[in-house]
Formats: sequence, structure tokens, C-alpha cells
Amino acid sequence: MEQYLIGTPVASIIFAFTIATSIYTFSNHQFYERFMLHPYTVSKGKQLHTLLTSGLIHRDWGHLLFNMLTFYFFGFSLEALLANLSSWGHLQFAIIYVLGLVLSDVGTVYKERNNPSYYSLGASGAICAVLFSFILFDPKMMLGVFLIIPMPAWLFGILFLGYCVWASKNARDGINHDAHFYGAVFGIVLTILFYPWVIQHFIEQFA
Repeated sequence: MEQYLIGTPVASIIFAFTIATSIYTFSNHQFYERFMLHPYTVSKGKQLHTLLTSGLIHRDWGHLLFNMLTFYFFGFSLEALLANLSSWGHLQFAIIYVLGLVLSDVGTVYKERNNPSYYSLGASGAICAVLFSFILFDPKMMLGVFLIIPMPAWLFGILFLGYCVWASKNARDGINHDAHFYGAVFGIVLTILFYPWVIQHFIEQFA
């Protein structure tokens, strides 16, 4: 535990705090109304804090477990990597996560601005930002899709973004696929802004 707090303090705090707030909300449902993103309200300039707080809660144990497992595998690794690259690495990681969370919901707010019955929650947008930031640095790493199917990260990234676009238009599963897509995109953009050389590094992995 001490090793995580010293080496990856931002990821440690996010990980612990998100788990704690999510579990607390499971048995205190009144917090869902306070924390969930409601695009109809946000588009009118109200409850703007939910752009952030919606990422601190999850729908159920399965939703929380999936997001936190993904964050555990890539969030801690990304912060450690950025900290090795720059003295500002910890701050850069925090920016990627927080801005990834907030900006990933901008498209949803616009799309659902006239839908008073639509709500969204979960840290998926931020976690996609973290995952795709890491993919830029190591595109040929192997991922276990659904913990079973081996696939190189670059291929997973392409398929994932394509699926998000399709699902946003066609799926009726209650999942905010737009947040996944925009989170991934902003994770890539922010990483390139911090490290412009990562584009050349990414290309060279296939040379």
C-alpha cells in the first residue's frame, strides 16, 4: 500500500475514493440524484458539478468492478510512466483523468439536452482516457479483451472506437457509448499535447 501511495499517489486516491463513494451510494440511493449527470439540467447551466461527481458513483457492483479493474491495470501504470517521463507526471495524469471525465460528457450533454429522462453515471469516460493514453505509449501490448481474447492494443483501440460510434446510434443498452468515445479521444489529444513526440513513437512501433 505504501508503495502505491508513494509511487502513484493520484491513481491511489482516485481508486480508493471512487470505490468508497460508489459503495456508499449503493446503500444511500439519495446520492444518485445529487451526483448523477442530468444533461437536461446541465445544459441550462445548473448542477455543473455533476460533470465531475457522476464519475464517482456506479450503477451496481458489476459496473464498479469492471471500471476499477480496468483502472487498476492501466491507471497506476500510466501515472508511473508519466512520472518517469516528467517531474510534472503526476499532475499530467490527474489532468488526463479529470478532464477526460468532464470532457467525455460534453457530447452527451449536447445530445441529450432536450431529454429530461436521461441520466448518466460512472467513470468510464475518464478510464477510457487513461487507457487510450497508455495505448499511445505501448500500442503493441497484448490486451485480454473480456479477460479472455488476446488482442494487440492498437487493434483493440480501432475496434473499440468503431463500436462506440455504431453503438451510440444503434444500441439500446443504457450505456453511455458517447462518453467512452469522447473519453478515449480526449485521452489521446491530452497525451499528445503533453508529449508531442509520442506520435512519432507510436508510428515507430510498427516500423
